[in-house]
Amino acid sequence: MRGFSRMLELLVMVALSCSLASSYAGDFYQDFDMTWGGNGTKISNGGQLLSLSLDTTSGSAFRSKKDFLFGRVEMEMKLVPGNSAGTVTAFYLSAQGPTHDEIDFEFLGNVTGEPYVLHTNVITQGRGGREQQFYLWFDPTKNFHTYTIVWKPQHIIFLVDKMPIRVFKNDEEIGVPFPKNQTMKVYSSIWNAEAWATRSGEEKIDWSYAPFTAHCRNFQAKTFPTSHQFSNGEWESQELDDHGKSRLKWIQKKFMVYNYCTDFKRFPMGIPGECRVPMF
Repeated sequence: MRGFSRMLELLVMVALSCSLASSYAGDFYQDFDMTWGGNGTKISNGGQLLSLSLDTTSGSAFRSKKDFLFGRVEMEMKLVPGNSAGTVTAFYLSAQGPTHDEIDFEFLGNVTGEPYVLHTNVITQGRGGREQQFYLWFDPTKNFHTYTIVWKPQHIIFLVDKMPIRVFKNDEEIGVPFPKNQTMKVYSSIWNAEAWATRSGEEKIDWSYAPFTAHCRNFQAKTFPTSHQFSNGEWESQELDDHGKSRLKWIQKKFMVYNYCTDFKRFPMGIPGECRVPMF
């Protein structure tokens, strides 16, 4: 009887946890605010498609009305085609202020025929410098592809088309800050980053190709209310299994083009602490 009661208690706890979870597909009219760029943002298809444009006047951006504290957020995006050198299209989570947290996907444009660079970063307490960069195994301007951030107290996972490309672990036990105390909104933007984005700023924007336009659709979010702490249950499914770990290692071997953890010139006194511990 005691075992049955304990089982019933666990089932109730899991059911309560699931009932507290929030899951929805975003409507750009209802769930997002246009933050800058004015006419550079256009919503169509009944609120399901949004375009972001950059021209000589301004870039453009939007952000979610809702704040998140842990969860899974993803967006389908189709990036600027042709000569996009100097432009950056971004999809990220961010708080505000000088000690803000941030989790970044940034897509660095390139000259025609050259691949985009996918730039990822994790900023904690206002400090970043944790860049990993990748070439993609497809042309991100031809079709929509899915970019996902899984943010848990234990780790952050970056995924592209459901395949993991990066894991940033919570290594607070060795003194590495981890974003876990501030709620964040979802942002997307396109902007002029010609000072650094393409070949460290060597390639500038060719404004004869303007406006530069990227498209977003099918925003999905699944999170718990900010007052709820994670318990065992559905979020265990956000772990990487052996196949996921194998795919992650393969993608990093084949497509990673920069890793701050191996940039010894940048860290002559020794690489950051999180780079010295196993990924799994």
